[in-house]
Amino acid sequence: MAKILKIYPQNPQENLIDEAVKVLQNGGVIIYPSDTIYTIGCDIYNHKAMERLAQIKGIKLDKQKFSIICNDLSHLSEFTKPIETSTFRFLKTHLPGAFTFILEANRNLPTAYKGHKTVGIRVPDHIIPQMIVEKLGHPIVSTSIHDDDEILEYSTDPELIAEKYDKLVDLVIDSGYGDNVASTIVDLTSGEPEIIRQGKGIL
Repeated sequence: MAKILKIYPQNPQENLIDEAVKVLQNGGVIIYPSDTIYTIGCDIYNHKAMERLAQIKGIKLDKQKFSIICNDLSHLSEFTKPIETSTFRFLKTHLPGAFTFILEANRNLPTAYKGHKTVGIRVPDHIIPQMIVEKLGHPIVSTSIHDDDEILEYSTDPELIAEKYDKLVDLVIDSGYGDNVASTIVDLTSGEPEIIRQGKGIL
């Protein structure tokens, strides 16, 4: 059964953030809030956890397109090819924010990303994932929680999310109701921003 932690962005308790980080360090899969929707994630460097995440999504690991969640832009050089100054300035203007930016990947990505020429980078404007990544010391990965409802595309109620994923994940962070609009996906691989999916973020 998944443990539920109530952590609110107005006053996130460090000991609870530490508990979430410990779950990730032990190879756990967690559900956590962001500045858009609730997402499922794990430690980017734990291959078994990545396999579990892919299994939950019902896809093969080599076909995944999990976003990398950073707490700032300092991790970019770890996973992406060198980017132009103008592109970096563009990123700094829009992050943290409700965007997923597609950039050219380098060869330092973990094995779960083997063969991927691009990678999606997110820096959510939300204190909880920022604190988790900062305390973990490196990024986590993220994938959306879709709803079975025909009208609502994404699940917003953390209690219902916890009920649905109770036996699939190790921890659910309840931060109150989430949004129902995902991030805006922007491809920057050509040097010029190209919107792939319009979401919450407005360029």
